[in-house]
Amino acid sequence: MHKHLRNFLENGEDDRLDYKQSISSAGKIAKTFSAFSNHKGGRLLVGVRDNRSISGIRSEDEKYMLDLAAKFHCKPPIDLEIIEWQVGDKIILECKVEEAEDKPIYAKGDDGKWWAYVRVNDKSLLASKVVVDVMRRQGSDRGTMIQFTSKEKALLDYLNKNERITLQEYRKMINISKWRASKILVNLISAGVIRSHTTEKTEFYTLV
Repeated sequence: MHKHLRNFLENGEDDRLDYKQSISSAGKIAKTFSAFSNHKGGRLLVGVRDNRSISGIRSEDEKYMLDLAAKFHCKPPIDLEIIEWQVGDKIILECKVEEAEDKPIYAKGDDGKWWAYVRVNDKSLLASKVVVDVMRRQGSDRGTMIQFTSKEKALLDYLNKNERITLQEYRKMINISKWRASKILVNLISAGVIRSHTTEKTEFYTLV
């Protein structure tokens, strides 16, 4: 087995590597592509089980599904590099996804809507509106100017005494709308003052 491939199998899944035994849905794969593109890029190995054993791809159709996911289930479409690896009598596909220059990259959901995903450890998770707005802001040329009002100060004072806060906790604390609270969080994240943490249950914010 090629050393490059062996390294991927020995190290296991992480924020830049995902295994798929087979491809059954272009839509599901698009989520992984969106998450990698919105992160630091990544690789998807098709024909590998979660326990790192090699199953090999089932048919050439899987290559077509990957291409479909990248071109028609991602917005904007992403460039996908596919490398074929022969391991004994089996074939593994290595799909290389680069970090997007223009974020966010969206994936088409089962509901027909477009959603952005982020990569957290070995999972592709739905990005919140706050995270999507931060990606948009970072992609534009305009800098972030913050007016430190009592609302920003209340948030930073809270985080100096507590480890984390959620959007809901913040808006309740100072009695403002979800939209206004989100805008303040986006500004502070873009300026590098606070950091967002996406989890499967909820998103929370901490001081940088």
